[in-house]
Amino acid sequence: MAKIYYEKDADLGFFKGKKVGIIGYGSQGRAHALNLKDSGVDVLVSELEGTQNYERALSDGFKVLSADDIASKCNVIMMLVQDNVQPAVYKNFIAPNLAEGKALGFAHGFSIHFNQIVPPKNIDVYMVAPKGPGDLVRDQFVEGKGVPCIVAVYQNHTGSAMKLALAYAKGLGGTRCGVVETTFKEETETDLFGEQAVLCGGVTQLIRYAFETLVEAGYQPEVAYYETCHELKLIVDLINVRGIQGMRKVISDTAKYGDITRGPMVVDEGVKENMQKILRQVQNGEFAREWITENAVGRPVYNALMRQWEGHLIEKVGREMRSMMPWLHKK
Repeated sequence: MAKIYYEKDADLGFFKGKKVGIIGYGSQGRAHALNLKDSGVDVLVSELEGTQNYERALSDGFKVLSADDIASKCNVIMMLVQDNVQPAVYKNFIAPNLAEGKALGFAHGFSIHFNQIVPPKNIDVYMVAPKGPGDLVRDQFVEGKGVPCIVAVYQNHTGSAMKLALAYAKGLGGTRCGVVETTFKEETETDLFGEQAVLCGGVTQLIRYAFETLVEAGYQPEVAYYETCHELKLIVDLINVRGIQGMRKVISDTAKYGDITRGPMVVDEGVKENMQKILRQVQNGEFAREWITENAVGRPVYNALMRQWEGHLIEKVGREMRSMMPWLHKK
């Protein structure tokens, strides 16, 4: 079973006399910076000048510095730019300023696990990853609550890397509800697999095939959208709060019977075999190499597939149906 840490296991006093630098002021970067600041941590922020995120950081009261300034001034540097950008940011701005005893942090292990960033041995390398979007991390903190986090240590040069990771997680509010210890390998591989097999790839393809099946059988696309896409949120929300069996307790017996008898007909053993293939591609680095190459050559496959999805009937119908739902458009 995983080791889980709480408030008593972490000490924000660890940051006394230290500066924490946040590289990237996107959704997560903003939440990290504001929560740490409100927790009494000395925080500096870096973002590209002229971007919306840069302006937002200024409006939030931060003096926005360059990445190399952050790396030179801070004891703890947190990389919160996207995976494909991290290697260049590290090489050009972070690496030249990494003195012995500093710490380099991540919220996802891709760059470290797949050797896109190879840090020197004389620094600490850690991970703190809230299991929720940045807005939720911020909102829960403001309400006096928190979002669960996972933490990991890749290099422990100073002997205090886990203390640092836990203090950082506490600054985000994570120890209020629980922080799970993992490894960079486990986080990276399970995260990629989950995105591809279920959370993004699996779900969207299932929706698309179900929508196409109904439309090709002569049903109206608008009704097909409701039944195969729009209502998914209801079920996911129930699972999120109650678990799978908890969801089944509140749906109709008809829906429940269809679930437990027909679900395995759609998602059969062949699907599991495909998932095992996807997991192997994650574990052996095949997916990582493919994605790194895709970025290096201008993302031709990525762009073509995105255009294909944009032109699908479900997107046109979905926009029309969502325009009829004003509650979806609240700020």
